[in-house]
Formats: sequence, C-alpha cells, structure tokens
Amino acid sequence: MSTKLTTIISLTLIVLAVIAGLLLWNRLPDPMPSHWNAAGEIDGYMSKFWGVFLLPIITAILTPLLLAIPHIDPLKANIAKFSGIFNAFIVAFVAYMLYVYALILFAALGRTFNMTAMLLPVVGLLFIGIGYMMSKAKRNFFIGIRTPWTLSSETVWDETHKLGSKLFMLGGAATIISAFLGETGIWLMLGAMLIAAFVPIVYSYILWRRETRA
Repeated sequence: MSTKLTTIISLTLIVLAVIAGLLLWNRLPDPMPSHWNAAGEIDGYMSKFWGVFLLPIITAILTPLLLAIPHIDPLKANIAKFSGIFNAFIVAFVAYMLYVYALILFAALGRTFNMTAMLLPVVGLLFIGIGYMMSKAKRNFFIGIRTPWTLSSETVWDETHKLGSKLFMLGGAATIISAFLGETGIWLMLGAMLIAAFVPIVYSYILWRRETRA
C-alpha cells in the first residue's frame, strides 16, 4: 500500500467519523460513556464535546506522526523495504481507533453490549497484524523491538523479530480467545501480552551476548 493511498484512506475515515458524530450530536446524551470495567460495563463518563471529538482528534494527531516515521528515521532505507506493510498497519490502526469510537457512540445512544467482548477480538487481530509486520521489519529506530542489542546488530534484530513475531501472533490469538472467557479472559490477554513484550527483550540480550563472545 502506497503512502498516498494510506493518507487518503486514513483522512477519509477520520472525516467520516467526525461527520457521524456531528450528525448524531442532538441524539447523544451529556455526559457520554467514556470508560468500561473488566466486565465490559460502563463505569465512567465525559462531556458530550469530548465524547464526540476526543478520539477523532487523537487519531488525527497520531496518524501524521506515524506517516512521518519513514521520513525522519536515520535508517529510512530499511523502513522502505517494508513500507507497504507499515502503511497497511497505519490504516488498520486508524480503523481500530474509529471502531472504538463507533462503540462509544452506540453505547451513548443506549445500545446495550459488553464492551470487553466487542473490543478484545479486534485488539487480537491488531496484535496479529503487528506480529506479521515484525516478521518483515528491518532494523530501524521507531518500529519493532528496539533494544540496545537489536539496534546494534542486524543478526540480533532479525532473530529477535522472528521470535517476537510469533509471540505477538500467539498473543493476538490468546486475546481473541479471551473475549469468550468473561472477566478471567482479561488475565489471559495480559499474560500473553506481557510474554510477547518482555521475552523478546531478554532474548535480544542473550543473542547479543552470544554474538559478542563469538
């Protein structure tokens, strides 16, 4: 996916989200639901203004920052090698943010559903996508498992990301499964994500030690 197409799709989705919020303005309560507990029940509220505009604003700020990464990274040539996948991730991220936004609007309109059950499968898919991107990522300063050891060695980077990719995909699958386990599913998701986040860090150090001793 090209950067131009990514920009067009992302901006279109953000604009459509804002339009939807404005069209629903008179039907939305003040305050609006803004937070859910582990059981997927509403337990926090915010003003209607921020309920309608906060997530689109955050998405509109983060999207250009993500799009700028390939241009400001000192190893931009490496990012260019997987730019299509990274661009697809940006679109997926925007879609995820606006999916959350849509759920907030539906909840504000009085629709009853379990937020956790609606959210976790999509979070799981996003993590699977991140895992796939990791398998293609080349050494850079912004995307991937960036430790002092992966950044110092192409070999350590590649081997760490092979493991990290599998762990993130497994974590994503565990997150999808956790959506059907009620409140206990949160612990499965957290455990899987902690393993996916920290095991590759330790592994990168071990690989670096082996390489420097060779």
